[in-house]
Amino acid sequence: MTEQSSEAPEQAHAPRPIRVPDPLWRAYGRVCERLGTDRTNDVLDHMKARVLEHGTDEDRTDLERAEQELAERRARKGGRPKQEPSASA
Repeated sequence: MTEQSSEAPEQAHAPRPIRVPDPLWRAYGRVCERLGTDRTNDVLDHMKARVLEHGTDEDRTDLERAEQELAERRARKGGRPKQEPSASA
């Protein structure tokens, strides 16, 4: 994994690979499913909460920009699909 150079154009939704042991990834997926979410949305929610709790004004401004970008993207794609209740709930 390498960081982008400061000269490279910034991508709005570049992949952000992380290293997670497979058993943890599987367990996390099952937990998210039981909670009616998925890993991506759960991680995004966690990141937003951390920024709101510990972020600076600059961090919160970036969060607002990100939320606007997500809203615009979802509007173009017809919105986020409604989640079905999980069978184990």
